[in-house]
Order: sequence, then C-alpha cells, then structure tokens
Amino acid sequence: MSIETALMRLSDVLGDRLSRSKADLDHHGQSETHFAPAPPDGVAWPETTAEVAEIARICSEEGCPIIGWGAGTSLEGHALATEGGLTVDFGRMNRVLQVNAEDMDVVVQPGVTRRALNEELRATGLFFPVDPGADASLGGMAMTRASGTTAVRYGTMRDNVRALEVVLADGRVIRTGSRARKSSAGYDLTGLFVGSEGTLGLVTELTLRLYGQPEAITAAVCAFDEMGPAVDAVTETIQSGVPMARIEFIDAPTVRAVNVYSGLDLPEMPHLMVEFHGSETGAAEDAERFAEIAQDHGAKNFERATRTEDRTRLWRARHDAYWAILAAHPGRTGYVTDVCVPITALAEAVAETEADIAASGIPGPIAGHVGDGNFHSVLLVDPDNPAEHDIALELSHKMAERALRLGGTVTGEHGVGLGKRRYMAAEHGDGWAVMGDIKRALDPGNLMNPGKLVPGNQ
Repeated sequence: MSIETALMRLSDVLGDRLSRSKADLDHHGQSETHFAPAPPDGVAWPETTAEVAEIARICSEEGCPIIGWGAGTSLEGHALATEGGLTVDFGRMNRVLQVNAEDMDVVVQPGVTRRALNEELRATGLFFPVDPGADASLGGMAMTRASGTTAVRYGTMRDNVRALEVVLADGRVIRTGSRARKSSAGYDLTGLFVGSEGTLGLVTELTLRLYGQPEAITAAVCAFDEMGPAVDAVTETIQSGVPMARIEFIDAPTVRAVNVYSGLDLPEMPHLMVEFHGSETGAAEDAERFAEIAQDHGAKNFERATRTEDRTRLWRARHDAYWAILAAHPGRTGYVTDVCVPITALAEAVAETEADIAASGIPGPIAGHVGDGNFHSVLLVDPDNPAEHDIALELSHKMAERALRLGGTVTGEHGVGLGKRRYMAAEHGDGWAVMGDIKRALDPGNLMNPGKLVPGNQ
C-alpha cells in the first residue's frame, strides 16, 4: 500500500490524463500567495464522476492523499500537497449540464468558471452573481464558500448552492440537496460540504441559483478624507433600506496603485465604489439617495457611471487591485489576508489595522467589501528579507485576533487552508472538535486534503 502503487494503478485507468512530469507537478504545487511550494506526486485530469469515484477508491485502498484543484486561485494554501499524493485537476470537467431558465437554476461541473457560466447564460436573461474577482472555478468557489463584491445583495456561495454531487473518500457518490427551493428533509449536507475545502470529498456537480439580469445598473465612486465617515455612510445607507448590489472601499495607497495600473485619475484618498441594480428609475433613485447620505458624511468627487464600458472599467480596476499593488511595489511579494467583523465595528478594525501597518515599516494597502464588514490587506515584503516575513505574519496575526475581539471571524471569504488553521479553536471552541469528528467519520484515513482546516488533519 503506497502512493507509488496508487499512481501505477491510476495510470491504467487514466492513461495520459495522469501526469508525473515536473512541469505539471510544479504548477500544481504553487500558491497565489506566500506559502512554500508543495508539489504532489501526480496530477489527474478526470472527465466524469465515475472516474473521480474510481480515483478515490484506488487512493483509499492505497493510502494516497487526494487534493482537489480548480483554477488554483486560493489564497491560504488550500490546494498544496503538503503530504504529497495526487492532485485531482477538474479543468476537463467544465461543462454546463443543464440550464433551467424557468426555475432560475443551473447544473454545472466543478471546472466551469464563473465567467464561462455567465457567457453561457447571456441569452437567457439570467446570471450567476457571486463574484470573488478572480475567474475562479465554481467547484473551488463552493469549497471555500467564496463571496466577493456582490455578496451584500446576492449572498455568498453558501446562499447560492442548492445541491451537490460529491465523491467521498471511499469512492461512494452521494447527492445532497435538490432543485427545490427549500426542504425540511434531514441534515443540510449541502451546507456541510460548501466551505469544507476538499477535506470531506470531491464535488463533481453543482446546482446553482440564478438571478434575472437587472434592467439597469448604475455605478458610482466617491472620496472621503478618512475611512470612518465612509463606513458611517455605508451603515446609514444599509439601515435606510437602500438596496446596494456592490459597495467596496479602497484606501489611498490602493487608489494610487490602481490609478497607474488601470489608467484612472481618482484623488489619492479613501474611496467607496458602489453599484445599484433595478429598473432605470429605481437604480437612479437609489444612487441619488446614496449620494445624499454620502455627502452628509463628507463625500467628495461623487461620480456616476451608467454606460457599460465605464462600469466595467471601474470594477475591473477594483478586481485588479491586487495586481496593481504588486506592480506598484516591484520585487515585493504579497501576503494577502482577510478578516470580517460586524459592520458597526469595521471602522475601528480598519483604523487599528492601518495604525499597525504604518508602524510596521512595510506597505500594506487595504481594500474590502464594506457592506459585509469584510476587508483585505496586501502585506508587501522583500522575499529575501526574513525579518519582513515575520512582520507580515505578525500583522496578519493582529488582524485575526482583532476580528475575534470585535465579534467577527478570522476569514470572511478566503477560507482557512493552511494559513488560518491556528485560529480555529479560538473562533469555534468545542465546535472545531466536532468538525474533526465529522472529518474522521467521512474520511477515517485522513486522505482528503490532509493538513487543512480541521483538528487532527495532519
């Protein structure tokens, strides 16, 4: 019983869709952020659920770890093969299987990306709204319980996955949930697997909720002298019942970076970026009401964007903020971290984080989903300077502890992976031990993505 034997057996099943080439192993051993490379022993590209089940069965019999791989955009080392084994790349399971326009849902394979899905849906008048920025795979988004810029209106993956097909560690195939809009039948197994980061099984099919494309969209951007008044404006807007589709903030260093990278000319001050969906009249009225509230809190340079190309440019700048920040600091590596707090605690959390970063001596631009109380920092270090590495980790640690102190969570959307595992006991108490019990019940051999998320998983 060994990894080597498992790979030999899998070669008979998959042929040239099982690779052991250094290039493929290295590609699947990299993370988007600071974690050290950890390549697997082999990479498989299944094309059907039956093949995934056979992969799991063979790996279970041979004691070979299994790590799921979507688009590789995770930020906490979720898909690194820390104990070797087999990476299962879902890039070839990328079909939209069934569009149910009348019921406003869709069935997809896990390798479909969010942009590809919305291209497929364009003629139906429907769209899938969860937008984490990166063109992530929908399977990966479900496994990390992803969200993003539109969560303030449309929710996260937790709210938009109706059903799953999952291959368990022993090769069994189960279905969770259904296409019905609600159910009182048994445990919510769909909710259990969404956010499980591949530690309980491999998702091979997803049923997702869809929404009607809005008749009109109005975007706007405005500047503030400080972050506090901007957060106060958001809080009042939400409490007033104004339905925002997106509401983001970026700090002055991020504005400086995106101006250069994306060709904008925003004042180098903290900004809110907002969007409203609805009828022509409704979206315009919502934008006007927000403008009044924002200006009462000191907003400046309020500008609207209704043309598609202007809105696309504005939001592309927000989505490209990470790359803009890296481009503004050549030679530095980004340690990306996120936390989430109650909205009323957001200004305090951001102010304390800004003060810590200013005192640290390393750059750390901040951006976030202000409508959800979720924000991110890109802590920029010289990769050849171990002292800066330690500073970044300490800043991230302070952010996590602050989030818990303020009644929040150590990660709003990036997930736990390797990076946030140390905080799980503090956040969940005995609940974390229960997660470990569930893991052992479904994966007694600890083969599914070992070393991540739950206690004893290493």
